[in-house]
Amino acid sequence: MYKSSLAMAVALGVLAQQAGAAGFVEDSKLSVSSRTMYFNGDNRDGGADNRESGQGFKLDYLSGFTQGTVGFGVDAQALWGIHLDGGRGKHPDNSSFFPSDSDGSAVSQWARLGANAKAKFSKTEVHYGSALAPNLPILVSNDGRLLPQTFEGGTIQSKEIDNLTINAGQLTHAMGRASSNRTGLSVNGAFRDSNKFRYGGLDYKLTPDLTLQYYYSNLEDFYKQHFLGATHVFKIADDQSFKTDLRYFNSSSDGRNGDSGYTFNNNGGFAKTPGEVDNKTWSAMFTYTLGGHSLMLGHQRVNDDGGFVWLNQGSVRKDGSRSSLEGAGGASFYLFTDSMINQFAKAGENTTFGQYAYDFARLGVPGLKASVSYLKGEDGKNASGNGHFSEWERDARIDYVIQEGTFKGLGASLRHGVYRGTGESSVADQDQTRFIVNYTYNFL
Repeated sequence: MYKSSLAMAVALGVLAQQAGAAGFVEDSKLSVSSRTMYFNGDNRDGGADNRESGQGFKLDYLSGFTQGTVGFGVDAQALWGIHLDGGRGKHPDNSSFFPSDSDGSAVSQWARLGANAKAKFSKTEVHYGSALAPNLPILVSNDGRLLPQTFEGGTIQSKEIDNLTINAGQLTHAMGRASSNRTGLSVNGAFRDSNKFRYGGLDYKLTPDLTLQYYYSNLEDFYKQHFLGATHVFKIADDQSFKTDLRYFNSSSDGRNGDSGYTFNNNGGFAKTPGEVDNKTWSAMFTYTLGGHSLMLGHQRVNDDGGFVWLNQGSVRKDGSRSSLEGAGGASFYLFTDSMINQFAKAGENTTFGQYAYDFARLGVPGLKASVSYLKGEDGKNASGNGHFSEWERDARIDYVIQEGTFKGLGASLRHGVYRGTGESSVADQDQTRFIVNYTYNFL
């Protein structure tokens, strides 16, 4: 894969037109980001609690591109996490907040490095390396803990045609948000992995207000997935709008999916064919905005044959066996129900959700925002297929970023979530609180 990606970049570069890029040094950016985070996961059913705090640092260097028909550059990233409270008993083994030591307690610190080589020609960019953070309908890099999840592989993005963005790539490994090493790519419940996740898709702005999307992805030996999306923003007045966001996924089994080690546990819910991927999911969200107010309502339907599937390395083993957990858990996906605690993505589940948000800049306090959301999932099929379950979640958050002065850009976020469920396939009841302080200093 490495040789083929390099050959592709070189071949395309030779054929490309004048890029007109800025100089390698002149357009460089260097920054250090700091994140201090307190995480409290209170398991209300008597299971292990997770109560930890940590300090994370992220150094990013983004070069410009060299002059010429093909411009070349490099991006580099260094990540360092420090455990601040270190006590035993509140760090479950394989925690997604911090790596575990040999005795199950949290390590005192951990770090990893990553870098990408990049090339630009005309309106097309190629990136290849180990510090990729995609944000696409078929793959969303997770940044919900102390340090971000990153991926290794190659990507290409082209904007040669007006109003059309084409994305494609092949990824081989993932670096978990609580891991200092890399793993292969996998799905929920599988302890085997794959080193080949291929994708391609396009975003087409049909009108200034309407964007259409299609993406295809394939995780070899696990699943194939098609995505269709449409987003429309109707401007009612200067300070008033109505947004419609529609999403549809169709996922099916691929290769060895269903064999020992390559099974998908369907998020703990029902599966028509146990261990295999078989899912169709649609969702619709409507958002009305008036001044600083924003009201969102939506609905999501997961079909009865199996749960929604996405890249998730949380069950991968170091030696491919059922022991030696790798500790790369924590993943995001492109559904509105990817909430603070739960996912609402099991077979048969119908979820209605809503959110109210307010931007206090309208009251003379720029940088202050608050929101509250509620999700209610019903008709989910139990893993046994003999009954149904229901679940709900309520999340609230408040964010503030200092706008001026010495501490400009310093931000704080307080988030609290409550989850409750009834029935065989619901997860453990949990209350969760996060307090996060972020700051980024730009050297260049």
